[in-house]
Amino acid sequence: MHQPAITGSGVFTPSQIITNDELVVAFNAYADKFNADNAEAIAAGEIETIAHSSADFILSASGIEQRYVMEKESILNPDIMFPKLRSRSDDEPGIMAEMAIDACNKALAQAGRTADEVDLVICAASNHERAYPAIAVEIQDLLGAGGFAFDMNVACSSATFGLQAAADMIRAGSVKCALVVNPEICSGHLEWRDRDCHFIFGDVCTATVIERAEDAKGAHFLVHSTKCATQFSNNIRNNNGYLRRSHTDMEDRRDMQFMQNGRKVFKEVLPLVVNHIQGHLAEAGASADDLKRLWLHQANKSMNDFIGRKVLGRVPEEGEQPNILQDYANTSSAGSIIAFSKYSDDMQPGDKGVICSFGAGYSVGSVLVERV
Repeated sequence: MHQPAITGSGVFTPSQIITNDELVVAFNAYADKFNADNAEAIAAGEIETIAHSSADFILSASGIEQRYVMEKESILNPDIMFPKLRSRSDDEPGIMAEMAIDACNKALAQAGRTADEVDLVICAASNHERAYPAIAVEIQDLLGAGGFAFDMNVACSSATFGLQAAADMIRAGSVKCALVVNPEICSGHLEWRDRDCHFIFGDVCTATVIERAEDAKGAHFLVHSTKCATQFSNNIRNNNGYLRRSHTDMEDRRDMQFMQNGRKVFKEVLPLVVNHIQGHLAEAGASADDLKRLWLHQANKSMNDFIGRKVLGRVPEEGEQPNILQDYANTSSAGSIIAFSKYSDDMQPGDKGVICSFGAGYSVGSVLVERV
């Protein structure tokens, strides 16, 4: 049996930013046009008026101040309000693979590794731009990595589930060095015309190198244990896929994009996550007092603050439970890895922390690590 370790991480950040103020201008223009075009139906009580959004509402509801996106202009066009990404030929890299190469190269550089030393690539994300060939195999090819590759989708928990899969294979000896990469183009499945969720998501890609601790070339994080769990719920869902054209009633249905029952999610997911982390610590022979840091899924500031208080048994001190969603918004599976990548360099040998993600499924995954 081998000891797995995280030896590098990397983040690809798109160049385009949408601030809350910009988003609100576009949304309110759409709302005004919708209300004017449907004035008679609204007056008859057949449909409801779309209320204006505001930057203050977005910040108070989520803690989000801006988000990075792959394409900004079309999202902010009230007549479009979704990203328009150029079509690519079969001979060109896909957009997710292109994002992934940047993040992977950063992670490999931090680990002191080259791509030809990688023998496993897992592309773990909430949405993949195609079903096949696997995005992971394309990434493997573009990098020049060896071994094998596969895609994984456990929605917002994809990164931690991918880390568990890679860690298990490293422990067993079937691979020596793995890349777990999380390209998330969340702007593509968000309904930007829905006031309740139009501000939630952003785009990003993260990558993590995980290998045998005995092979690590520098400071790294031992992966002491991992724990994953799922519990079926339809409260976060997306009903779009390759069978879309087979359903005659599917034209422009709202549920083809991101859907959630926010109140139920908040009520049901929080105790699930808290119990999961506490149970994981107990199984690993650790306690909350042993933790220097919680790198949580970045969905909502209030949710993370609640989890931090419950797990630690007190209000987290500055830096103990870092948030990055004010800058990145919710980036699905990548959020906890962004937090880990940006807020782990100050950890000292012996410091422990938990990477935890949670979301649709319901799913929750956690990784207990120690800096050495």
